Amino acid sequence: MPFSLVSCSSPAAPPSQPTTSGHNTNQASNQTSSSTITIQNYAFSPSPLTVSPGETVNVQNHDQMAHTVTAKDQTFDTGAIPAGSSTSFKAPSKAGTYAYSCTFHTFMHGVLIVK
Repeated sequence: MPFSLVSCSSPAAPPSQPTTSGHNTNQASNQTSSSTITIQNYAFSPSPLTVSPGETVNVQNHDQMAHTVTAKDQTFDTGAIPAGSSTSFKAPSKAGTYAYSCTFHTFMHGVLIVK
């Protein structure tokens, strides 16, 4: 099934910048806490994921296609995560429930709870 990529307008504030690697990496030992979102079979797992404000959230893409983890309100956006790669981002500092999706595959949805 063909699909096309559509660009949206830029958010008012830039989202946090992720780091991407072609393989899973260990986080630096000085980071106190991290959680992981796994992308597999065009789905985010776990969802919802509960994290602390500012916590590092790792994202592992186990699919054969690129995906994103993009907050509905643009609070965070990993950008494209190539197939078989991983990245991370900082959870928002404000407590709340953040709906996110993949910008390439809009049927993919998840929820990040910050508390």
